[in-house]
Amino acid sequence: MADTEGKIDQRVFDLYDEYCHGRIDRREFLQRAAAITVYGVSALWMAQALLPRYAEAQTISFTDPRITGNYVEYPSPGGTSGEMRGYLVKPDGDGPYPAVLVMHENRGLNPHIEDVARRAAVAGFLALAPDGLAPVGGYPGNDDDGRKLQRSLDPQKLDQDMVNSARFLKNHELSTGMLGATGFCWGGGMANRLAVTLGNELAAAVPFYGAAPAAGDVANIKAAMLVIHAGTDPRINALWPDYEAALKANGINYQMEMYAGTLHGFHNNSTPRYNEVAAKLAWNRTVGFFRQSLSA
Repeated sequence: MADTEGKIDQRVFDLYDEYCHGRIDRREFLQRAAAITVYGVSALWMAQALLPRYAEAQTISFTDPRITGNYVEYPSPGGTSGEMRGYLVKPDGDGPYPAVLVMHENRGLNPHIEDVARRAAVAGFLALAPDGLAPVGGYPGNDDDGRKLQRSLDPQKLDQDMVNSARFLKNHELSTGMLGATGFCWGGGMANRLAVTLGNELAAAVPFYGAAPAAGDVANIKAAMLVIHAGTDPRINALWPDYEAALKANGINYQMEMYAGTLHGFHNNSTPRYNEVAAKLAWNRTVGFFRQSLSA
């Protein structure tokens, strides 16, 4: 898919970014892309190529012998319904293991994020991928309906569901109690907010192209931070200078990596925004960062 990135007009990528973040719906995305011409040809095919292909993108099977995964339910006081559900994956063995929370984008727990949770388990972590849509029926099977459902939720209650998921994972019998969190897009912003909310309860966070927390809240962060940004991501990257200034001012242990030549969503291998080289490098560094930060 990485090769396709160079063939798709940037205007279509920009429209896809609007679509992914709920500013336009699928119909408008396709209509506006169809109105763009590249060398005299409609760019509709480019828009269609950007839609996710989850089955093709799976990297680790549900039945991989290196891991065991199952869906778990747990209390979530103050959340959307008081109950939550997530996909828990453990490495082969008896444990305990350092734990990593894997948070989805703005559309619920889709197959790509479940695959990322399995990758984390293969790397040696007890991984939980919570489904923020669980209290309203769960991920509906497609991203369009997932986005609509997630937009319908109370943001503060949804955040609380993620906080409760983190605490459930940290205190799980298979967890060492050393907790990390990562997430993508909305989940990246949530990783930042978890670092603020959990303080000493969170040892490390790796937000992928996520919205920065309010500068005034950064002092609450106690986790080691590895902040990952795409090279072309104006909305998110514009927030970084103030975030970095607050991290420095408060003496927070942080690293920031900007991946040149990449787009928002570059880690997601189910669409042509995927950049294979950058995604593999970022994931390897994420695993190494968690191994170092969660080993105590």
